[in-house]
Order: sequence, then C-alpha cells, then structure tokens
Amino acid sequence: MDPYGAIIRGDYNRKEIALIFSADEFAEGATTILRQLHQREIKASFFLTGRFLDNPTNELLISRMLRDQHYVGAHSDQHLLYCDWTKRDSLLIDKYTFDQDLSQVYRKLERFGVNKTKASFFLPPYEWYNKEISEWTSNHGLQLINFTPGTLTTADYTIPNMGKRYRSSEVIYDSVLSFMKKDAHELRGFIMLIHLGVGPHRTDKFYNRLPNLIDTLIDKGYQFKRIDELLKQ
Repeated sequence: MDPYGAIIRGDYNRKEIALIFSADEFAEGATTILRQLHQREIKASFFLTGRFLDNPTNELLISRMLRDQHYVGAHSDQHLLYCDWTKRDSLLIDKYTFDQDLSQVYRKLERFGVNKTKASFFLPPYEWYNKEISEWTSNHGLQLINFTPGTLTTADYTIPNMGKRYRSSEVIYDSVLSFMKKDAHELRGFIMLIHLGVGPHRTDKFYNRLPNLIDTLIDKGYQFKRIDELLKQ
C-alpha cells in the first residue's frame, strides 16, 4: 500500500500486469481497446463513473466488458475531486457527500449485475485521495486502489497546448520500456492505467499503441490479469 491507504502494486515476484481503464465523459477508444483485448484473450479491468453508466450510448460497451469477463468497477458517481491538489490533507468534500456519491455509483452498477461483492476495488476519481478517503472507502467494505507510479500512461489525455505537461504517445510508450529496464522489479505486479477515451482535442491516441505494447510485454514473458486476479481477492 501507499502512505494513503491505496494498493498500488501486486506481487513483485510474478511477471503479471493489470491493465486498468478509467472512463467518465469519453469512450472513443473503447471499441478498439475491447477488440484488441479480445483478439489476444486478455482480461482487463474497467473503472466507470456513474455519469458513464448513465449514458445510453455506453450500454453496449458495458455489456461487452461483462460478456468478455473483464472486471467492471466503480470510479465514483460524479467524478468529484476529493482533496486539494497542493494540500492533499485538505478535503474538498464531506463524508456525507462521499458516501452518497459512492453509494449512487454502485446502485447504477447493479443495473448491470455488478455489486460490491463482485467489484470490491475502488479507483478514486482523478486518482487523487488521502487517508480519510481511504478510511471512508473501507467503511463501505471496499479497498482503494491506484495505478503504479513510474510510467506516463496516465498522461494519455494531455494535449499540446498544455506545454510541458503534454506527453506524446511515443514518449508514453517509451516511458514504459524505460521503467522496465531501470526498476529492480521491472513491471512485475504493475497496475497500468490508460483512459478509455480522451476526447476530440487529442488526436494522438495512446490506445492505438496498445497492440504493440501488449505484444512486446507478452514477448518478455508477462501475463495480463484482472485487478482482482493480480491482487488475489
């Protein structure tokens, strides 16, 4: 676990990786991603907001995720920012708001046959949280998770006018290979987050590099697991 109570990596001793995809407003990469996973018989994990679940255009995508036996879990209902970006211990919501938001997204998941027993891992919105958020999550019988730091896959939403924050797909792809070389455990137990969609303002879509990335890692002996398989819950 990290200092804030989230699980951020699996077993260092196994050459296993969990691909996790988060989605709120956009999903233009979903068809491509699901097709590539299906062709390679890979199971991944999808963390969805209530806003995503409410969108009728996403119903077939969600059904396919479940039909293909991917993990489908919660990413909050309204994609709230829980705590300040610069003062992480400063909450921006109260416990009542958190409880209501979390309960609401699980009510929406239940429409697709997913409950807390089937989806006990919770990926917080913006992947930003603190110890109180972790405790509040635990009160719901859930475990907070986050991506493993070290690569740039979470920057796949950035656009050129962001200046130095922008990361091209080539830079993102290279960051994964670079981390694998320099980390003592390589990518063992890694939780790798990619966005299901990033909107129209970014034309350089990193999910189009997913086939190359997967094939490269398979060639190096890695297996891809659902998050519950990686973390053995």
